[in-house]
Amino acid sequence: MVFNHLKKAMTNRLFHPKTIAFVLGVFLTLGASGTALGQSTASLQGTVLDPHGGAVPNAQVTVRNLATGAQRTTKTDDAGLFQVAALPVGTYRVEVRHEGFQTLVVPEIRLEVSTTVSQNFELKLGDLSQTMEVTSAAPVVEASTMTVGQVINSKTVQEIPLNGRHFVDLALLAPGSMVPPQNGFLTAPLRGQGSFGVVTAGNREDTVNFMINGINLNDMVQNQITFQPSINTVQEFKLSNSTFSAEYGHTSGTVVNIATRSGTNELHGEVFDFLRNDALDARNFFDNPTQRIPPLKRNQFGAAVGGPIWIPGLYDGRDKTFWLFSYEGLRQRQQETFNRQVPTDAQRAGVTDPTAQKLVALIPKANVPGTSNFSGVGSAPVDIDQWTLDIGHQLTRKDRLHGYYVFQRDLRKEPSAPVSASTLPGFGDIRQARRQIFTLNETHIFTNAVVNEFRFGFNRIHITFDGLNTSDPTTFGFTGLSTFGLPEILIQDTGVDFGGVAGFPQGRGDTTGVWADTLSWLVGKHNFKFGTEIRRSYNNNFNNDMGLFIFPTFTCLAPTAQNPDPRCFNQGKPSQFLFVQGGTTSAIATGALQFFAQDNYKLASNFTIELGLRFEWNTTPTERFNRFVAFNPATGSLRRAGSPGVGRGRQERKRGEERFGAGLLIGKHEFGPERFEGGGSDDGAQVGAARPTSGSDTGSTPMPILIMPIARPRISGLALERVIVPCIVL
Repeated sequence: MVFNHLKKAMTNRLFHPKTIAFVLGVFLTLGASGTALGQSTASLQGTVLDPHGGAVPNAQVTVRNLATGAQRTTKTDDAGLFQVAALPVGTYRVEVRHEGFQTLVVPEIRLEVSTTVSQNFELKLGDLSQTMEVTSAAPVVEASTMTVGQVINSKTVQEIPLNGRHFVDLALLAPGSMVPPQNGFLTAPLRGQGSFGVVTAGNREDTVNFMINGINLNDMVQNQITFQPSINTVQEFKLSNSTFSAEYGHTSGTVVNIATRSGTNELHGEVFDFLRNDALDARNFFDNPTQRIPPLKRNQFGAAVGGPIWIPGLYDGRDKTFWLFSYEGLRQRQQETFNRQVPTDAQRAGVTDPTAQKLVALIPKANVPGTSNFSGVGSAPVDIDQWTLDIGHQLTRKDRLHGYYVFQRDLRKEPSAPVSASTLPGFGDIRQARRQIFTLNETHIFTNAVVNEFRFGFNRIHITFDGLNTSDPTTFGFTGLSTFGLPEILIQDTGVDFGGVAGFPQGRGDTTGVWADTLSWLVGKHNFKFGTEIRRSYNNNFNNDMGLFIFPTFTCLAPTAQNPDPRCFNQGKPSQFLFVQGGTTSAIATGALQFFAQDNYKLASNFTIELGLRFEWNTTPTERFNRFVAFNPATGSLRRAGSPGVGRGRQERKRGEERFGAGLLIGKHEFGPERFEGGGSDDGAQVGAARPTSGSDTGSTPMPILIMPIARPRISGLALERVIVPCIVL
């Protein structure tokens, strides 16, 4: 029944309201699923007209990719309208043919990521053998959608010099973008990995949704990008940061759609090595003037090669099968300057506790003349290796397959605060990580008016944190602690922090799987899009502990009535001791279901109405082995999740997010009021359902995770109304 209606609508060139309503109802019933459904492809649409401005039905429109030779052909409908959806990003040659008219050729037209180019073609009377060549200029605004964004094109991505070769730095070229504050949520650039976020259009850095080839690239625990793809594998990307269409969701902030590079009909390659050396650097303000500049040697090197798959005598993949392989490595040897107050010789002589005497020997002596400061350097090496493989294949005239896989591993040491707790060289931590992303896209052409794109993929991160100092604590006189290394020692009056790292070793392994589908359907003046996605995320954690001793002073103060027994380091008397015995583990699972439907209705060549509906539902995080606990205030006891009377979790909102939007595109004027109902964020200023970070659900903290319902104020009905002020683009 469903497929009969769908077939009827596809073959009928006239818009039938009952058919559209039926199919929309089917999608609303069956399609509740996924994350943001933004596209990493592009579309071309427009109208073919005769010299008098009348529609030319049944005109043949052929679009050919100049780099790969891939070709798509469609025909205009009774209104002269056409659409070629889900095209790979690139430069195309367009040819329009119809009996009684000259053949119109556009030699080059650029299609950018996540954009729909609207181009009208006017045919001249004549013979098909006559060719009329025209030049296409890039549109000032994207008049086919209400979404506002900025494309960072391939020329910019590949040619602008970048310190560190991190593509996220290019996001600052988009209007309204700025560097995230260094005290924001995980916004400080990571050594060797660069910045993991961007602030744009007033959105928080942890509300950005990064997507690569239409697959989620976010670290679902931290709401930041999992890792940055090598810059030579990025074709281009688009930041959509205002008046989102219904196809965008999952987070409340900017959507970044990344399109990757693929091979072409010609074999191309590159080899590179970027060098940075301390011989070219100036002295840091805090560097000891009597010592040399802390060494820094950075080499970023690698190679990339791509082209058609061609095996002489066996297979010729030109115009059909393409590949691209890339490797990039980073070797960075850096030393950081330490300048810290340390105990004086007199203070050291006053240490009486046997354990404290052994510990104070680990603290270097002052070496800055006239002060009690120590100045030195600590090693912070970084090793990163990243491999990328991209394969595209034209299965049939109506089917195209594209696969992309990246594997990255990194090893780095952090010798000092604020990344590590240590304030002295020789301590700190070591971090090892493996990151992966896989995407698979299949594009199928049902008819000239109906194109479907299926996407599957996953992203994964596995990271561990260990203390650098692994000395046996029993040799210093500690008992009852773990054997991972020395506990962390903090002396508050001097700011000295050394030994191990409290809460380490720890780590996590996270995997997010995505299944998504988007259908584009041109029916007369209506351009429908239906999309659905299912996402499942697994967050596995372990957390052990070395322990933490806190001493308020190095030398004990004189006893007072308020403080009869002062705490201090030299007598081995801490004021606080923190230690989690046995460690904790957790395995968190959560899912998401999302669906959207939208219609771009072209009333006239310069007047478009966009209507959309989006539904999102983020499921309850649950611990797969029921290791969550709930607090029972009546008995003052903890009860394990899944036990009688205690559920495995609590859905904060029993309904998902329903989002309605409407926009008018009149020439260069844009209007876009939107309404959102039942958003999943407690912050009323957020737009849509802002997915919170799941750090509170990781279970890596020793405190129990409460899943009991807690009463809090709620706003019923329309949670938020956003009105976009009309603006004129000159």
